[in-house]
Amino acid sequence: MPKIYYGWRMVAASAGLQFLISALLMQAFGVYVAVLSAEFGWSRTALAGGAAIQSLEGALIGPVLGWLIDRFGPRAVVRAGVIVFALGFLAFSTVDTIPGFYAAVTLIAIGGSMIGYFPLSVCLMHFFERRRARALSLMSLGLAAGGLALPLLSWSIAAFGWRTTCVGAAGLILVMGWPLASILRRHPREVGQEVDGEPRQVTTPQAAVACALTSREEGLTAAQALRTQAFWLLAVGHSLALLVVTAVNVHAISHMKQALGYSLAQASFIITLMTIAQGAGMLLGAAVGDRWSKRHIAALCMLAHMVGLMMLAYATHVSMLAVFAVLHGMAWGLRGPLMQALRADFFGVREIGMIMGLSAVVISIGQVVGPLVAGVVYDWTGHYQIGFLVLALLAGAGSVMFLRARPPA
Repeated sequence: MPKIYYGWRMVAASAGLQFLISALLMQAFGVYVAVLSAEFGWSRTALAGGAAIQSLEGALIGPVLGWLIDRFGPRAVVRAGVIVFALGFLAFSTVDTIPGFYAAVTLIAIGGSMIGYFPLSVCLMHFFERRRARALSLMSLGLAAGGLALPLLSWSIAAFGWRTTCVGAAGLILVMGWPLASILRRHPREVGQEVDGEPRQVTTPQAAVACALTSREEGLTAAQALRTQAFWLLAVGHSLALLVVTAVNVHAISHMKQALGYSLAQASFIITLMTIAQGAGMLLGAAVGDRWSKRHIAALCMLAHMVGLMMLAYATHVSMLAVFAVLHGMAWGLRGPLMQALRADFFGVREIGMIMGLSAVVISIGQVVGPLVAGVVYDWTGHYQIGFLVLALLAGAGSVMFLRARPPA
C-alpha cells in the first residue's frame, strides 16, 4: 500500500487550525459584540473598534510575522501562536472595560494571525507545487466549517455564560491546537519526502544538501519582489477583493433588513446560502486551481463579486439576493486560496513569508476601507445602493489588476 504523502496530513492539520480560528473568532465576533453590548451597554461603534483592531493588527504584524516564518519556520510560529491565542481568550473572559476589551482582542488577533492563513499557507507552499492550489483550497474548508460551530458557541454562552465559554475556548485551543501545530514541518525532506510526493531524485548526502540549498534559493527576495509591477498589481487587486468582502460582512444584513424589508431570519438565510456557496467555491478551486490560469480565475471572480454586489444593491426579488449569495460566495471561496498560490508561482518560495507579510500591509487597507466606504455613503444618502455600486466598480477594477499581472522575469 503506497504511503500517504505527508503534505496531505499537514493540509488536514491546517484545516483544523482554520476551523478553530473561524469558529471562535471570525464567525463568532458578532456574537461577542451582541453579548457585551447587552451586558455593559457599550455602543456598537466602540465594539466595532475591535474589528478594526483585527484588520490593523494584520498590517502591523505582517512583515514581522513573515520574517519570523522565514527565520524559524512555520511550526515554531504556529506553536507560539496557539499559546498566545489561548491566553487572549483567558484575558477576554475577565473583560469589564472597553480598554480591557481592546487589549484582549489585540492579544487574540495576534495569536490568530500566528496560527492563521498566513503561516499555514507558507508551510503548504513548501510541500506543494503542482497541487498547490488544491492544497490551499482544501485547507480553507476549515474556515467555512467554522460557521457550523456557531450554534454550539451560542448555546454554550446561553447555558454557561460568555466568560465560562471563553475559558473553555482557551482550553479547546490548547488541547486541539498544539497537537495540530506539532504536525507541521518546514520542508518535505524533514520526513524523507520530496515536493508533491514525487520520488526522491538524490542518493547521496552531498547531493541532498545541494538540492535543499537550491530549493531555498529558488525565487525572488522580498526586496526584488517589491520592485516588480506584479507585486503591486496582485496586492492592490487582493486589497480590492477584501474591501468588497468585509463591506458585505458588515453591511449586507442591515441593507436587507432596512432597505429591502426582510426579517433578520430571512437575511440570515441569504448569508447561510452565501457560506454554502463559499465552501463550494473552495472545492471548485481544489479541482481547477492547478489546471487553469490562476490570475484569469481571480479576474473572473472579481467580476462575479461586481455582479453580485449590483444584485444586492438593486434587489427587487429574493431571487436576485440568491444570485448575489451564490456569485459572491463562490467567488470568495474560489479566489481566496488562489491568491497565495499565485504569489508563490510568481515569486517562488525563497522569501515567500516576507513577501506575503508585506502584501498584508496593502491588503489590510481594503479590509479597513471597505466597511467605511459603505457606512459613510449610507450616512450621507440614507441607503446603501450608491455605496455598493462604488464597491462593485472597485471590484471591476480589481479584475483588471489581475489580468495585467504577469510573472516577473
